[in-house]
Amino acid sequence: MPDALDATPYDALLLLSFGGPEGPDEVVPFLENVTRGRGIPTERLKEVGQHYFLFGGVSPINDQNRALLDVLRKDFAEHGLDLPIYWGNRNWAPYLTDTLREMVADGRRRILVLTTSAYASYSGCRQYRENLADSLAALDAEGLPLPKIDKLRHYFNHEGFLEPMIEGVLRSLTDLPEDVRDGAHLAFSTHSIPLAAADTSGPVEDHGDGGAYVAQHLDVARQIADAVRDRTGVEHPWQLVYQSRSGAPHIPWLEPDICDHLEERHAAGVPAVVIAPIGFVSDHMEVLYDLDTEARARAEELGLPMRRSATVGADPRFAAAVRDLVLERVAVERGQEVTPCALGALGPSHNLCPAGCCPARAPRPAAAGADSPYA
Repeated sequence: MPDALDATPYDALLLLSFGGPEGPDEVVPFLENVTRGRGIPTERLKEVGQHYFLFGGVSPINDQNRALLDVLRKDFAEHGLDLPIYWGNRNWAPYLTDTLREMVADGRRRILVLTTSAYASYSGCRQYRENLADSLAALDAEGLPLPKIDKLRHYFNHEGFLEPMIEGVLRSLTDLPEDVRDGAHLAFSTHSIPLAAADTSGPVEDHGDGGAYVAQHLDVARQIADAVRDRTGVEHPWQLVYQSRSGAPHIPWLEPDICDHLEERHAAGVPAVVIAPIGFVSDHMEVLYDLDTEARARAEELGLPMRRSATVGADPRFAAAVRDLVLERVAVERGQEVTPCALGALGPSHNLCPAGCCPARAPRPAAAGADSPYA
């Protein structure tokens, strides 16, 4: 047995995710949760839900979180880290408030939180913190003791997050026909968000020009492209692209869209494209539909060879990265010296979000799309 790793002062880890339906009858209620307070009619939600109905009304995200829980628990046990792991969602069962209620009943009083979002943005960080605050308020109203909760820092540039994506791109390149492989372009894809939200992502000093959101994705894309060049000897041109826009058309969002990008690359004579969904931790619905369905169909229409590389998912190296992040935060809370793992040009992210970081979005019109926190 490995020597025990002491997680004090923490007594639990919470995996916090978005959630998703697990059957056709759950699709509209799930979307009602996501869009609560926006005044979006049920018929519009049914239209948005068609993405889910194409896959039997089941989002893959819950099973992917179960797989991640399994690999995290296995990694922690193998390395002697005695820290129980729970799971809660923002928008579907198991609901965050229910999970926190269970944790309190189990005596957990100092909780670390891992979110399934690696980058800075309102939706990717601050909204999770707001959800945690709302759940704690609900527990307080019930007279329950309130645990102290700390969110793990952004992990976009941790080696255990980057390395699986590098290998995924390499595998996708190998899967391309040999005559187009060396000329393939790399399209690093992430969720589009409104320009106003991007510009105010991260600490105040990072605001403007896409803020921390764009800067962090560019840093990840550059590291992956450089690693691919170093390991293959081939320089593949690359670009950061966006997907999954769902908001009102008059509001400017980050561009170019992945499908537009494929058309532009084809028109420029590019022989093949590898899409790397670096903005997503797992192959959830937006990856399955927007890339594996829509983008793939567009590439086939163009006659453009396209491959989509894997997300990190439940890769053991990502589990090891989470363990490293936990032990790093443990050391910080104990006042010990720590050298965070952070590759690339940006360095480690903050542990505590500073004032003005990723401010709340402005109210949205009711006519906006339903399937995005920025809609």
